[in-house]
Amino acid sequence: MEKIKSGTGEENKRRLAMMGLSVGVSLLLMALKFIAFLLTGSSAILSDALESIINVVAGGFGLWSVFLASKPPDAGHPYGHGEVEFFSAGFEGALIVLAAGVIVWESVPKIISPHGLPRLDSGLLILLGTALVNLWLGLSLIRAGRRTNSLAISADGKHILTDVYTTVGVIAGLSLVQLTGWYFLDGAVACAVAVNIVYVGVKLIFLSLSRLMRAYDPELLDQITSIIAQNRKPEWIDIHRLRAWSSGSKIHMDFHLILPRDLSLEEAHANIVEVQNLLKSRLPGAEDVMIHVEPCVDPECRLCSRQSCGNRKKSFQNHPEFRSSEVAFPGSEAEKTQSGRE
Repeated sequence: MEKIKSGTGEENKRRLAMMGLSVGVSLLLMALKFIAFLLTGSSAILSDALESIINVVAGGFGLWSVFLASKPPDAGHPYGHGEVEFFSAGFEGALIVLAAGVIVWESVPKIISPHGLPRLDSGLLILLGTALVNLWLGLSLIRAGRRTNSLAISADGKHILTDVYTTVGVIAGLSLVQLTGWYFLDGAVACAVAVNIVYVGVKLIFLSLSRLMRAYDPELLDQITSIIAQNRKPEWIDIHRLRAWSSGSKIHMDFHLILPRDLSLEEAHANIVEVQNLLKSRLPGAEDVMIHVEPCVDPECRLCSRQSCGNRKKSFQNHPEFRSSEVAFPGSEAEKTQSGRE
């Protein structure tokens, strides 16, 4: 599905609306789960309800982060406020891990000292309804996060899907309890589900740290190099020292562009502007494109297909492939294979 153009009022409204919907629905479902717990006294259902509290808190934090990220850059934050979404994703991952701990804490005593579960049929029907609503909400949030390039919305959607897994596990376990009368399974199922959702929480924490540290993103670099390669002009001899990172829905990048050394300053500037406009029009969110121009040197004649050149010392052989693994910033594994201009 096509992404919404970054930075537009429509995009910001969509992101805020999705997070507001998440908070509102999570509040409703949390109330229903606590009703189911009061009906049955099940520790598994209580654990599911406790995780829903985390959903509400995390959704509220995510809503605040999306609102803050939508604010334009200012004097104090020249790169904008988008990175707060990475904090939000990490915070949500930590809350998921915390929820798993609470579930285990509440469930272990019920394994040791099990008790009966009255009105279990009604509780299971309520849980089934909340699972279906959460499934729709989680998938909708993940799709919206991808369209708007929002890590906070995607993280909230993944968190809500973990709530679906929890609820499905609880329904399966309690159905087995109902069939067998083995009431210790009430607590055992809750513990098993807790172990499962820890994986999602830890994954979100590491993703958040990776984005905050602006880690190497091969998928983003592939997008950039592919756009340039598909639209290259003879004057664009090569690119290297490419860096790119995301801040909320905005993408920042910089790289070195090698141009023929006989171009005038005006011609070189025109090529820079053309590359910048190309990236901004083809890559949603690419609002900050910094390009450093370098003049070609004799060994690069074999890479240049420009015909009208009075400085050529070698025959043209082939264009370099603008692959992300070959144009990376120094220090990456890819840069070690660079021919080395510096």
